[in-house]
Amino acid sequence: MATVYDFHAVTSGGNEISFTTFRGRVLLVVNTASKCGFTPQYEGLETLYRAYRDRGLTVLGFPCNQFGGQEPGPAAEIQEFCRTVYGVSFPIFEKVEVNGANAHPLYKFLAREKRGLLGTAAIKWNFTKFLIDRTGQAVRRYSPRKKPAALETAIRQLL
Repeated sequence: MATVYDFHAVTSGGNEISFTTFRGRVLLVVNTASKCGFTPQYEGLETLYRAYRDRGLTVLGFPCNQFGGQEPGPAAEIQEFCRTVYGVSFPIFEKVEVNGANAHPLYKFLAREKRGLLGTAAIKWNFTKFLIDRTGQAVRRYSPRKKPAALETAIRQLL
């Protein structure tokens, strides 16, 4: 059975890492954008990360420019924005596509595993969130409208 541990991604710093690095941790995987109405969710994501990282939570941010061109900058600029404006300390990866033929393999996997509204696989917008348990299985998919604080109970149950 496939898990998130079967994938790898490139960090905003240009280093490729295997998701086996996160084995045994609860993950919150989020496609992000710096110029989106949901961008302030970075603050809530960072709050969750700081509150629960020592108990086993890792938030993973995947910038994506597929929705309204809301993430146009290069990786270094995105990382700087996240750090200086929202104090983000959780891992941010290089920009990826989350839909279509060029979608990152992790997102192809997650979209198949946990479908969205009305059973659709496609990611509908920035800040769609996937909650992954300690065994690497996708547990739940959350819409962009769901604020990070609303995920706290589900996260605590997995920790």
